[in-house]
Amino acid sequence: MEDAPFELLLLADPSKRNVQEYLQRGRCYIAANRLKTIGVFVLLWTRPGTMEIVNIAVREEYQGQGIGKQLVLHAIGEAIEQHARTVEIGTGNSSLSQLGLYQKCGFRITGVDRDFFIRHYDEAIFENGIQCRDMIRLSYDLPGTECR
Repeated sequence: MEDAPFELLLLADPSKRNVQEYLQRGRCYIAANRLKTIGVFVLLWTRPGTMEIVNIAVREEYQGQGIGKQLVLHAIGEAIEQHARTVEIGTGNSSLSQLGLYQKCGFRITGVDRDFFIRHYDEAIFENGIQCRDMIRLSYDLPGTECR
């Protein structure tokens, strides 16, 4: 946990308390370009058969280069290796590019946790000129796991 790139993780989740909590429960994966950390995700078990990507971030100067997609696909691969049946991810209603990315990677919207960011964050979050209020929940059923 002490080696985790907090400044990068805080790009995706501004709550240091939340980040510290799920780092203790999950595993942090780092993408590096030579010696510089350029991307990160945290993957953890949420219930039997289900893993969740609870944080995923790419350093701003490296965004738009396909690194986020590579991280999502790597997380799916890790979940397959760990014999998960489903991968979940959640993002804010204002995270427009993230919603597009997750759907392009095969995730489907499964629900909306209304006012999640109002209930769980002390300060208002704005992206793309929109207040982040609701958590959009998405899931990906892993191939070949229908009969497990």
